[in-house]
Amino acid sequence: MKFTSPATETIFDTSTVVGKATHRVDGPLKVSGRAPYAYERHDVIDGQLVAYPLGATIAKGRILSIDTQHAKAAPGVHTIITTLEYDELPKDERNVASLFGGDKVVHYHQAIAAVVADSFEQARAAANLITVKYDIEQDLDFDLERQWQQRGTVEPVSATGDFAQAFQSAAKTLDREYRTPGHSHAMMEPHSTLAHWDGDALTIWTSNQMIAWNREALAVTLGLEEDNIRVDSPYIGGGFGSKLFLRSDAVLAALASKASGRPVKLALPRPFVMNNTTHRGETIQRIRIGTDAQGHITAIAHTAMSPTQPGGQGEQATDQTRQFYAGANRLIEHHPVEMFLPESNAMRAPGEASGLMALEIAMDEMAEVLDMDPVAFRALNDTQVDPENPKRTFSDRNFTRCLSEGARAFGWHDRPQTPASRRDGNWLIGMGMAGAYRGSPVLTSGARVRLQANGTVIVETDMTDIGTGSYTIIAQTAAEVMGLPVSAIDVRLGDSNFPRSAGSGGQFGAPSSTAGVYAACVKLREMIAQKLQMPEAELSFSDGAVHSAGEPQLIGTFATDAELVAEDKIEFGKFRSDDHIVSTFGAHFVELRVHALTGEIRLNRMLAVCDSGRILNPITARSQVIGGMVMGVGAAMMEEMAVDRTQGFFANHDLAGYEVPVHMDIPSQEVIFLDTLDPVATPMKAKGIGELGLCGVAAAVANAAYNATGVRLRDYPVTLEKLFPGLPKV
Repeated sequence: MKFTSPATETIFDTSTVVGKATHRVDGPLKVSGRAPYAYERHDVIDGQLVAYPLGATIAKGRILSIDTQHAKAAPGVHTIITTLEYDELPKDERNVASLFGGDKVVHYHQAIAAVVADSFEQARAAANLITVKYDIEQDLDFDLERQWQQRGTVEPVSATGDFAQAFQSAAKTLDREYRTPGHSHAMMEPHSTLAHWDGDALTIWTSNQMIAWNREALAVTLGLEEDNIRVDSPYIGGGFGSKLFLRSDAVLAALASKASGRPVKLALPRPFVMNNTTHRGETIQRIRIGTDAQGHITAIAHTAMSPTQPGGQGEQATDQTRQFYAGANRLIEHHPVEMFLPESNAMRAPGEASGLMALEIAMDEMAEVLDMDPVAFRALNDTQVDPENPKRTFSDRNFTRCLSEGARAFGWHDRPQTPASRRDGNWLIGMGMAGAYRGSPVLTSGARVRLQANGTVIVETDMTDIGTGSYTIIAQTAAEVMGLPVSAIDVRLGDSNFPRSAGSGGQFGAPSSTAGVYAACVKLREMIAQKLQMPEAELSFSDGAVHSAGEPQLIGTFATDAELVAEDKIEFGKFRSDDHIVSTFGAHFVELRVHALTGEIRLNRMLAVCDSGRILNPITARSQVIGGMVMGVGAAMMEEMAVDRTQGFFANHDLAGYEVPVHMDIPSQEVIFLDTLDPVATPMKAKGIGELGLCGVAAAVANAAYNATGVRLRDYPVTLEKLFPGLPKV
């Protein structure tokens, strides 16, 4: 099915299942421990062995030797694979750093060996007996600050109008620098894979967000035909982008299984998760804004720098600035800097998350220069067209509604007008807010639906569920189109034997995968119409039956030969990119208190107002938004990957040293959905929301801290030792 004209898609104009609060259909399995994660697939194959990885202890150089003699003699050890036994494995287009093979080291904890043993403890103990000699490359630069000070000119990402002239002639101007540290995904489930060979055919049970991407990458890396690879990942314990791509857990497990002749499972230890996989790269950003006397932006420039492995792009923190606010004269510059740190790559809202940490402080600072309310300044500079190309319009943009409804619901009118002016004993009270912007892309997605004689429908698609609610919204979609209750839908996900779907990432998973299921269900309806020799438009589906001019017929009666199977996919026309920008918008509001004697920050309350098209399920959508808000609090107040600037690795590479928010850090959270219908987005008129909840939150916290204390910090995280020197005297 090709989705090219929103006017033709009317099935969801009124809905009875989609959009209703529906508890997760996979919830009982997860709370009872019956949802098997990759490392727990004990029943899928007998004779499983356990592998433990060894990582390089240098940032860059060559391996001279790997001595495994003592490790091979350790109890329970079956075999050991080392990187020197293989040529450097090919990389598919989505991987930057080397995963395995060859003697070159390009980042700390690059996988260089794996020990296969009867148990985890035996494999880990033996891995500690391996000795490695290196030729270490010296005098590497891991200091982004030094690179920033020495930066030259780059070709702009985009340039519209004459920024330099407009900025120089602006009535009011702002020129500030901001710094964001690297962040770890820090998901609960580490990267894990169980691998088994049957001749030349490989099956991996793994934890991966993108089944088709993973299969394609395995084929390239291992030199296999895709048809000889099966990837299975029905349940994933979090990913946030870290599991978008093929990582070393799958490669090592596959090679170790081949070498041992047995099924092998491997889970990356937490230091590997943080140094061997990917992270959000640190940034240094400069933002310049010029306005007229009334506050209209006439000039805006955003320059950012971020480290990357050779061939990568780093954290592209300027993305949202291209389209969020109006302004005729614009300049966007991105400086990726090659450093041999662990690979930076996609993390929840890549680009926008760190970019808005800077941009939304800058917008507050500009409002202060203008002596304007921060909400009013943002609303004044809203735009319904692409600022870089006014011929393109936003498909549905309700940012000003987010601002006004959020301000009203949060009591923004009562905020302290002067920083550091409100106290409750020794606590300084402040409010802050920020705008939120995130694109809503889509990918071609397919599904297969199987109508059973008992009136139930099985849905098969390789879409994944990383805790986002995919099982539930897909069940709701099929139930809606086929006129069935959710309980009559059996959703099966994450298997490469199923039709290819979008996968989970980029905020494209929900709108794409549900549209693919919609297409397959429409095909099933058409097959039923053919059996009745009637146009599909003259049929209605409800209450488990097919209704036409005659008597209703139970839908299961059309499943001749045990079942009736339909398969289709959704493809999106170019009108989406050529004529319209499809994006999501929001506004975040935060109230907090800062202790005047210590600088300790405590949140009081948080509100997010979200414009994200039709809300497919308010329960799962709210869960996504409040989860993003929590991640934003972490980015604002505590999360920071501490770079060893001499050795080139992240020193706090575990969940003890890398702090994330806990329950005590998070107060009352409220979410308001506008629940609009975007006709251009998908046949469902829905857009993604899983990353919007994070965008802008950190800046709202930082702006609230300024309002409370009068201390303006532009270097995240906003911690007490940074606030303390500037706190007002008691």
